Amino acid sequence: MEIHQLRYFLAVARTANFSRAAEQCRVAQPSLSQQIKKLEDELGERLFERTKRAVALTPAGERLRVHAERVIDGLEQARASVCEGGGTVRGRVALGVLPTVAPFYLPERLRAFAVQYPEVEVVIHEDTTAQLVKAVLAKEIDLALVSLPVDQRGLATVTLFEEPLLAALPATHALAKKRKLTLADLENEAFILMKEGHCLAGQALAFCRREGFAPKVSFRSAQIETMRAFVAAGWGVSVVPQMACAAAEADGGAVRYRALSGVSREIGFVFNEQRSPSRAAAALVEFFKTQT
Repeated sequence: MEIHQLRYFLAVARTANFSRAAEQCRVAQPSLSQQIKKLEDELGERLFERTKRAVALTPAGERLRVHAERVIDGLEQARASVCEGGGTVRGRVALGVLPTVAPFYLPERLRAFAVQYPEVEVVIHEDTTAQLVKAVLAKEIDLALVSLPVDQRGLATVTLFEEPLLAALPATHALAKKRKLTLADLENEAFILMKEGHCLAGQALAFCRREGFAPKVSFRSAQIETMRAFVAAGWGVSVVPQMACAAAEADGGAVRYRALSGVSREIGFVFNEQRSPSRAAAALVEFFKTQT
């Protein structure tokens, strides 16, 4: 039984998907599947029930998960203890981040963090809030940068900042002439949103329901850049984070961004409350708090 096999096993258990697990573990799917098969052969038990639509743990898999989590957590604690023995902050931080945050918020801040803490390696894991929370609770990542609040027991949170959400409109749209909008102004528009499971989509729908209407959704995507391209092409309107608008030159001015009254999101870190953050993880949080 190899450590990397346990990591692969836990990734599949968490994501319930071999492709997603392979992506998160940064290995080819055939290689990951082969290692899971070797683990099953060694144990003499099937660990997963595989169907065309789902992957679920067997009773043997559930038993193994408890022990695998303890093993991996113990290894991480041992590594942290060794790395933190001296005065220099060093080590590895597994940081989960929303895809609606990572490309816009992280690059410059992590570059500055690396200058101040050159002995700390930060490994980024992009995923939805639900998957990141599972990873934090399973102790597969150290912390996650998400949209708060998160309704899940076992988490500690640190709020960083509140960010406005803006309306994205085709440049030729009549509403683009206004400087500020309300969601009620968009009631009759076709909406372009993130895919289901992404918190930004859920937030946009919740804000619309608060205004008394259910928006007509014409298109969904997992990428803000794709959403922006469809807005530019005139397919509809969208709701995007303010931080994503800094790269607006990429659309050639075909999209206009307008403030939306009373529409915002809160960004912060979530931790497993049963696991004290390492010195490296704590340094990352404190550094980000000074950058907001």
